[in-house]
Amino acid sequence: MPREAAPAILLVHGAWHGAWCWERHFAPSLRARGHEVETLDLPGHGRPGPQRIGLYAVRDYVDAVEAALARRAVPTVVAGHSMGGFVVQKLMERRPAQLAGAALFAAAPPQGVIGVVLHLLRHRPLDLTRAVLGLDLYRLVREPRFAQALFYSDGVDAKTTEQYWRLLQNESFRAFLDMLVLDLPRPRRIDAALPKWVAGGECDVIFPPDIVRGTAHAYGVEAHLYPGMAHNLMLDRGWEQVAADFSGWLQALGAPAAVKAA
Repeated sequence: MPREAAPAILLVHGAWHGAWCWERHFAPSLRARGHEVETLDLPGHGRPGPQRIGLYAVRDYVDAVEAALARRAVPTVVAGHSMGGFVVQKLMERRPAQLAGAALFAAAPPQGVIGVVLHLLRHRPLDLTRAVLGLDLYRLVREPRFAQALFYSDGVDAKTTEQYWRLLQNESFRAFLDMLVLDLPRPRRIDAALPKWVAGGECDVIFPPDIVRGTAHAYGVEAHLYPGMAHNLMLDRGWEQVAADFSGWLQALGAPAAVKAA
């Protein structure tokens, strides 16, 4: 199938991140392969540092993605990472006409982020308690070593981790509550015919392989799991293979099939 037949792509970042996480490697690689790619900062994002942002709900993030999608004149696959993957699942429930497919990269699962909370209770109970009491999620990523433990494998050196850490920011506590219990996705409401792609890292401590497999199962597809990779699939060592595989899926999808599925 010719490359130009593949649908365009809209990339949605996760918590604490911004469009920069896609633009560092992943989006340029896809563009070099001939894909039309757009990235965006979700509301309140794009300003690194510990300053608070508004109490945005997940629906506010979904509204922003849907608005970006509505501005596009071509069928578009929306891909989300982590919290962005949660946003994409909620977008799928709305079934916008322009949506040609959905891709979930280390996405928060349909059952929510309770697993992350339990992980932090085991390994960083004091930090989690202070983050909750202070409604301040930046506490969980306030030092490079915390970002390294949450997001990256040992294949990412300390200097690179610190460079990425400096671009992190605070996150909406309301969005966290939505992902915990208030606004969980409902896969049964989502069109089974909509093309979907689900991927994760075998070393991810936030959403481990079993969680990724469960998300893939909920949407009727097979999970793509990458050995040696952690949570940030677009930045971790090995991102090139993830980009190549995603590009291949897009090529096979093709615009005509995507329009029919949407």
